[in-house]
Amino acid sequence: MIVIVHHNNRVVKVLHNTQVIDDYLNQPLTETFITLASAYPDSLILWCHQSCEAHINYEGLIEVFHHQRILASFHIGSHYLPEQIGYIERSYYLKINKQVTYPTWLMSSMVGGVHASVVNIASSILPKSSSFDYYLNSLAKHGMTQGLFCYSSPDLLKENVSISYQSETASISILYQFVKQHYKWVWVYFLTLALCIYEKRLPISAFLKSLFYKQQYFDFELEQLTIDSLKQVNTTSTVDVIIPTIGRKQYLYDVLVDLSKQTLLPNHVVIVEQNPDPNSTSELDYLTTQNWPFNIKHTFTHQTGVCNARNIALSKVESEWTLLGDDDNRLEADVIASLLEAVTKYGVTVGTTVYLQPHETQTYLNTAQTSIFGAGNSLIKTELIKQVQFDKRYEFNYGEDNDFGMQLRHLGEDVIYFADIKITHLKAPMGGYRTKVKQIWEDDLIQPKPSPTIYLLHSTYFTPNQLQGYQLLLGLKSYKSGHEKNPFKFVKQFKTKWQKSAEWSQKLTQSTNA
Repeated sequence: MIVIVHHNNRVVKVLHNTQVIDDYLNQPLTETFITLASAYPDSLILWCHQSCEAHINYEGLIEVFHHQRILASFHIGSHYLPEQIGYIERSYYLKINKQVTYPTWLMSSMVGGVHASVVNIASSILPKSSSFDYYLNSLAKHGMTQGLFCYSSPDLLKENVSISYQSETASISILYQFVKQHYKWVWVYFLTLALCIYEKRLPISAFLKSLFYKQQYFDFELEQLTIDSLKQVNTTSTVDVIIPTIGRKQYLYDVLVDLSKQTLLPNHVVIVEQNPDPNSTSELDYLTTQNWPFNIKHTFTHQTGVCNARNIALSKVESEWTLLGDDDNRLEADVIASLLEAVTKYGVTVGTTVYLQPHETQTYLNTAQTSIFGAGNSLIKTELIKQVQFDKRYEFNYGEDNDFGMQLRHLGEDVIYFADIKITHLKAPMGGYRTKVKQIWEDDLIQPKPSPTIYLLHSTYFTPNQLQGYQLLLGLKSYKSGHEKNPFKFVKQFKTKWQKSAEWSQKLTQSTNA
């Protein structure tokens, strides 16, 4: 293990397995970091500000860096990149829960670490920077989509420590540089517009300077680094499957047939069948007239709603793992076995698959962290179900699956997308006895925009700047596609609709808690 202690982007001390190496005193931090990774290619490279040196949690490092492709840091206070990065960032990686290990590409020089093999792959293509913070954020931003697993981890430090630390903060000019190099060119213009509208600022010099930078894209080829996690997340290899269904008898039958052919059979398949007709009974006769190689737990209810149905199903799960399914999926015979093997290999408790319709083509080919969650194609450790549930504020609308995924992340769990495991989503037509649900805001003279549940999701998990950036982007798209072309009238109308969305979002919360 190598530990680099630094101050003001200069090296103060280098330790190799507690032995001091004197050769790098007062050397530039980024260059020393890269040099040491090359000199010790099989080592974990740690860094810390000198104020943190005595507080590193060495005993907990094996839990943080449990496989070779992890980049983790921790930060107290404001991050290096200013909060205005939220205007253009659309993921849920910025509003970090610092009480748990949380997925994010926001990195810090305060304390952190990464395996030297990752640095050696990146150093040949990633430009050096005089700012170590810029270098780390760039490494994480580029690497995260390519299979570098990036986290904010409080476990890097001992518990209940008091640290006086003043971080470097990027200037507005550096922010523009970062945006131009790590996002599509149009976001520089969007950032400028957001600053003008929300902060009454027009940073002409920073904007013009950014035009001379080119967008960066690097293929780090991280797949060459084998992952074999030291975390023990699987003990029994037992799986239950939950499926909510309504009016898709034949489609559900096909799903059950696929499950019966799995190389690793589920212990239980939990089916929650819904029919709003109070005089109706179950139409799923084949559940009892046909023999299945697993136990079927069947619940029939007249209460509709996928959130309610999934929560009922989750309450009946018994096995170590739970596969969240849907009634119009198709599965190859090795899906369950492959998913279980994958989460075990990566040391994670939540995994999601490729989930495409038959006519769609897969474009994202890297197994990596993801900020989305699939409620019809994800495997989760059953013990987590006791702490999360599908939020009924999203019932009959949008966002319940992403909210469920965010609840898991705020428990300290990560969601991993496995690019080589596929479940086909047929996107079947709705069953014949489904009825259109009337939203509580439908009779309002001014219709909310966006949907109140989308506003609820973003206002919960976005930073304030992210919510403003989303508002601006939605407004621009609405103006482009709408009929009102008088910009002053449009802005007035749009602000009213946005406020209505905020109000109805609050009413959803009040009605659910009542």
